[in-house]
Amino acid sequence: MVNVLKNFALFESGKRYLFAAFVIAFVVCAPLLSLLFEAIQGSVGHWGHLLTYVLPHAFINTLLLLLGVGAVVTFLGTGAAWLVTAYEYPGRRFLTWALLLPLAVPTYIIAFTYLDILHPIGPIQSLIRDVLGYSSPREFRLPDIRGLWGAILLLGVVLYPYVYLTTRFMFLTQAASVVEAARILGETPRGVFLRVALPLARPAIVVGVTLALLETLNDVGAAEFLGVKTLTLAIYTTWVTRSDLAGAAQIALSMLFIVVFILHIEKRARQRQRYSLVQRMRAMTPTPLYGHHVVLAWVLGAIPIIFGFVLPAGYLVIQVFKRMGQEVNISNDLIQAGFNTLAIASVATVLTVSLGLVVAWAARRMRDSASEHSLGKLFSRLASLGYAVPGTVLAIGLLGPLLMMDQVIEWVMGLVQFQMTHLVVLGSTAGLLLAYVIRFLAIANGSIEAGLARIPSSIEQAARLLGESSSRTLWRVHVPLLKPAMISAALLVFVDTMKELPATLMLRPINFETLATLLYGEASRGMYEEGAIAALMIVLLGLLPVILLARAQQRSV
Repeated sequence: MVNVLKNFALFESGKRYLFAAFVIAFVVCAPLLSLLFEAIQGSVGHWGHLLTYVLPHAFINTLLLLLGVGAVVTFLGTGAAWLVTAYEYPGRRFLTWALLLPLAVPTYIIAFTYLDILHPIGPIQSLIRDVLGYSSPREFRLPDIRGLWGAILLLGVVLYPYVYLTTRFMFLTQAASVVEAARILGETPRGVFLRVALPLARPAIVVGVTLALLETLNDVGAAEFLGVKTLTLAIYTTWVTRSDLAGAAQIALSMLFIVVFILHIEKRARQRQRYSLVQRMRAMTPTPLYGHHVVLAWVLGAIPIIFGFVLPAGYLVIQVFKRMGQEVNISNDLIQAGFNTLAIASVATVLTVSLGLVVAWAARRMRDSASEHSLGKLFSRLASLGYAVPGTVLAIGLLGPLLMMDQVIEWVMGLVQFQMTHLVVLGSTAGLLLAYVIRFLAIANGSIEAGLARIPSSIEQAARLLGESSSRTLWRVHVPLLKPAMISAALLVFVDTMKELPATLMLRPINFETLATLLYGEASRGMYEEGAIAALMIVLLGLLPVILLARAQQRSV
C-alpha cells in the first residue's frame, strides 16, 4: 500500500501540490454530485407538481429576467466603455472610475432602497405630486416598481460594470491602427463603433454579460423584494418554507442547465473569434469633444452613476442620519451582525486565497510532463466551477456532504467513547465557510494565475538550479512577487463574502446574523429604516475593491 502511495507521488515535494489541487477540485465538485444524487432520490411525483405549478412560471420569469438584464448591461456597459475610451473631454478621468461605483451596491440593496424611494408616499412621488398640485396618491402615482420590468432595470444599473470593465479593457488594447484606418477611409464615428470596434470587442462583452447573468441567477433578495418568482427564489422557498429538500434539489438541478447553457454560449462566442495582427497594438487616440457634445457625454455618463450609486447611497445616508437623530444608540443585533460579518469574511478570505494559491501553483509548476501539466490545468478549472453555481444551488448541494462529514465525525468520536450531542459541521460556521470558499475560489485562483503568468519562468528555473525545492521556490520567490495579485484577490473575496446572501440564508447557524441577512430580515418585515444602517455599512465596505479597480483603470489610461 505504501508503494502505491509513493508511486502516486504523495510524498514527493513537487507533486504534493498536484494532489492538494485534486482534493480541492473534488471538494468543489462534491456539492454538484450530491445535488444530482438528492434529485434522483426525490419522488417522481415532485416533477409532476413542479412541471405543472412551479417550473413553467419560474422558468419564464428567469429567462425574461436574464434577457432583460443582459440587454441593459450590454447597452450601458458597452456604451459607457466607448464613451470614456474613444473621446476626450473635461472630466473624462472622473467618469472612468465613477462608472465603477454601482459595483459596490449589492442587488438586494438596490431593490431595498428603490422600493422606499419610489413608494407612493416616498420622497420622489411626493415631490412630483407637490409640483403637479396633487394632494393624494389616489390622484397621481407612478407605476409600481415591483415586477419584472423593475427587476430588470434595477439589476441592470448595478451589474453593468462587469461589462464596462471587460469591454473597456478590450477597447484600450485594440490596435489603434484598425480604428484609425476606418476613420481615414471615411467611416463615421458611429460606423467606427458599430462596424469596427464593437465586433472586435464582442468576446469581452460576452464575458462581462456572462458574469452579470451569473450574478442575476444568484440573486434571491431583489427577486423576493420585487415580487419576481425566479428559479432561485423557488429553490429557497421550496426548501425553507415547504421543507421539501428533494423538490428544491430537483429545481436546482434544472437551474444548472441554464448555467451550463450560459457558459457554453460564452465559450462558443470566444472560440469563434480569430485575430491576425502583425503590428504591435497600442491604444487609440481619443477624439476631442467640444461644446454641447461635452454636456451630452457628461449626461450619458452620469445617468448610470446616479441611478446605480448616488440615489441609493444618498438615500441610505439620509435614513441613517434620521435614525441616529431619533435614537443615538445602535442596537446590539446590528453590532453583533457587523462583528459576525467581518469575522467570517476575514476567515473565508484567508482560506480562499491560500487554497487559490495552492491550485494556481499546481497548474503553474507541473511542467515535467505534459500529462501532469494537463492534470494541473484540469484541477484548476474544476476548482473554479463554484463561482458559476448560484448560492442557493450550492447550499442545497452541500447539505449531503456536510451531513456525511458529521456522520464520520460522530463515528470517530464513538470509537473513543465520546458521545456527540450536536452537529459539528452542518448548521455551523464551518459549513458556511466551506460554502464561501467553494463559491469564491475562482476569484482567488484566477487572480493568482494571472499574477503567476507575469512572472518569467526563468526566475523559477534559477531558483531550482540553486537547489530550492518547489515549496521553497513558491514561498521565498513567487509569493513576494504575487503580493499585489493576492491583495487584489483578498479584497474581492472579502467583499463578495460580505455581500453573499443566498448561501448565508440557507446555511447559517441558528441565531447567527450577518449584515446581509439582518438587512434581508428587516426588509422582509417592511422595516426599511431599521435595515438602512446595515445596508450603508455593506455599501461602504464594497467601495474598497471599487477603489482598487479604479486605480487599475487609471494606470491603464
